[in-house]
Amino acid sequence: MAINIGTGTTNNMIDLYTWTTPNGRKVSILLEELALDYEVHAVNIGAGEQKTPEFLKISPNGRIPAIVEQETGLALFESGAIMLYLAEKHGRFIPSEPLQKARVVEWLMWQMGGLGPMAGQGHHYLHFNPGSSEYAEERLSTEITRLYRVLNERLEGRDYICDEYSIADMACWPWVSRYEWHKISLDDFPNVKAWYLRLAARDAVQKGYDVPKKLVKFH
Repeated sequence: MAINIGTGTTNNMIDLYTWTTPNGRKVSILLEELALDYEVHAVNIGAGEQKTPEFLKISPNGRIPAIVEQETGLALFESGAIMLYLAEKHGRFIPSEPLQKARVVEWLMWQMGGLGPMAGQGHHYLHFNPGSSEYAEERLSTEITRLYRVLNERLEGRDYICDEYSIADMACWPWVSRYEWHKISLDDFPNVKAWYLRLAARDAVQKGYDVPKKLVKFH
């Protein structure tokens, strides 16, 4: 099912293949922030739609999100790669100055290599299947808490993860939005909480969060 969405003014329509996961929301939030025209194709991963031959032609790894840029014909998978491409192409939410850019990429990779994978496994063991593995729950809880602590320390005295609002914030925020699934209280991480609420107030974040469909509202 395709959903027409977006209020951008460019002629460069993008097909977004996504589902209601933090990785998917990272890209839909960026598309909203860039005000690009895009069409949403919901890929129900619970029903195995990510394994169809049609989707695998777009995303060989069989994971959402993925995009197809109609102007160029570019098909691109992996959320971090998509975010880097779009931010650099449109010259927004990533600095052009090399040192500042490196810092944004550093924190994007921190999310890709740490916060996302650990939190994602936490969803399985801490939220959906509690009691199935005491070892896994303890290990993941300890590591997720450590990652929240790292982010909290980074945000000390900062409004955003880097000098300005960037794709690093957009990448991390959807994962933090599921803090309850991680058995985390944001009151224990006041800098993260302030940052989380600051981003949650943005129209583009709210709109991007509801792609491909609206679920229980974050808080």
